[in-house]
Amino acid sequence: MIIADFHTHTHHSSDSVASMPSMVQKAIALGLQKICFTDHMDYDYPKSSSLTFVFDTEEYFKELDHMKEQYKGKIEILRGIELGLQPHVADKCNRLLDNYNFDFIIGSSHLALKKDPYNPGYWENKTTEQGIFDYFEGIIKNVAAFNRFQVYGHIDYIIRYIPDKSYVFTYQKYADIIDEVIRTILSAGRGIEVNTSGYKYGLGQTHPSADILKRYKELGGELITVGSDGHRPEHLAYDFDVAEQLLVSLGYKYYATFKDQKPEFHKLG
Repeated sequence: MIIADFHTHTHHSSDSVASMPSMVQKAIALGLQKICFTDHMDYDYPKSSSLTFVFDTEEYFKELDHMKEQYKGKIEILRGIELGLQPHVADKCNRLLDNYNFDFIIGSSHLALKKDPYNPGYWENKTTEQGIFDYFEGIIKNVAAFNRFQVYGHIDYIIRYIPDKSYVFTYQKYADIIDEVIRTILSAGRGIEVNTSGYKYGLGQTHPSADILKRYKELGGELITVGSDGHRPEHLAYDFDVAEQLLVSLGYKYYATFKDQKPEFHKLG
């Protein structure tokens, strides 16, 4: 059993209204031993959006410390963050991490060429293939500019939002650029997350997909965390049993949790 959810969001993220107590109470009810809150910090998210994805760090830490004390002995609560990466915000990300002590940092790409694939405008005047390639190329540039994260989040995030619903994305179609993404992350000494939100979104897969997870392992990747990307209590530990079976079938033996940005490994299966 996977005993920790290491990708969760609360009302501190612009796209969630969940309270921290409601998430913690659900995690306890599910039998989790650890929960890491990783609310969104996406500097320079497009101003055309009604969402800002920037939170008050002081208030965040204040509530986290209160939760840690309130639920002490019932569940371990870790202080995390999901940084939306772009090369030109690397200095802001560095300043944030210089001033606050997070247990765990996810680096993620929500934007490519300063646009979110979630929005139709991202796909205007480009083919599906070019949109996907631009996204993966953006990850490589992000890691080159900033690598103070422990894992890169949902590295095939873009497949959620391909406008042509008949389009079939496969690792094989993009093997060269995906391999470069993986090698770049590994060269930085970092890992990837196994994000189960793909099941929630009806994609029938984790982020990344089984083929990418297999390739990550073939290229020497071992460090993985597991997270639901939950924005509501009912999302927590979403299909963790399915994800665990997948990881075991691919030959993974351990997943990681983090405290003070140092890994602790837990046996799968």
